[in-house]
Amino acid sequence: MKAVDQTRTAAGTHSDSLLALGCAAIGYATCFDTALAITAQRMKKNIASSRTSAKLGMDRTAGSVYGLGVDLYVEVRGLPKADARKLVETTHRVCPYSDALRNTVNVRLHVTVA
Repeated sequence: MKAVDQTRTAAGTHSDSLLALGCAAIGYATCFDTALAITAQRMKKNIASSRTSAKLGMDRTAGSVYGLGVDLYVEVRGLPKADARKLVETTHRVCPYSDALRNTVNVRLHVTVA
């Protein structure tokens, strides 16, 4: 397995770093969507389906320091908006990726229903 090259060029971040961020976003979205299905079963919520995508980026934190930020976009089919929101928030508390990023990365949850 090749280590991710963290070097920067004059044009910006090295392409290997961008690829690693893209893979991390895919991994987070996949893990979250799986955790959502399990959480829905445990909460006895029947969802028709769900779809999760993640966007990683840079955020400004306190003191003008830069840090990582993640926007999770979660679509839930078959639940009212309030129930879907509660399901997503509960999933965020138990998802392994969310747990690993807690208190280090700003994660914003965006919930839609269909």
